[in-house]
Amino acid sequence: MENKRLAKISRLLQKELSEIFRRQTAKLGGVLVSVSTVRVSPDLSIARAYLSVFPSDKGNEILENIRRQSKTVRYELAQAVKDTLRKCPDLQFYLDDSLDYIENIDRLLDMDGKEAEGDK
Repeated sequence: MENKRLAKISRLLQKELSEIFRRQTAKLGGVLVSVSTVRVSPDLSIARAYLSVFPSDKGNEILENIRRQSKTVRYELAQAVKDTLRKCPDLQFYLDDSLDYIENIDRLLDMDGKEAEGDK
């Protein structure tokens, strides 16, 4: 039962954080920040949000900016979920590089496939 509750809260936080970042990045233009997943601690005190940034070369810069603005983001999130959660968890942001990892694997497989064709 507890796992269902944590999963619901994680999805809610992911949805609301995505909306907050959509509004903030609309002002920047050319940058897209998506929340790939949110993991909440069992006591609901910490929420770890994994962000995917496009273009990926600006990832670290955008992540540092978000970390500097984390109090503002937490306040906006608390306003959005105040009817559901009594206390908004502390936010920790991490860069989700899984898409870059997948892209690198695809690139390596393509290179390997081309080498195998060259060997024939």
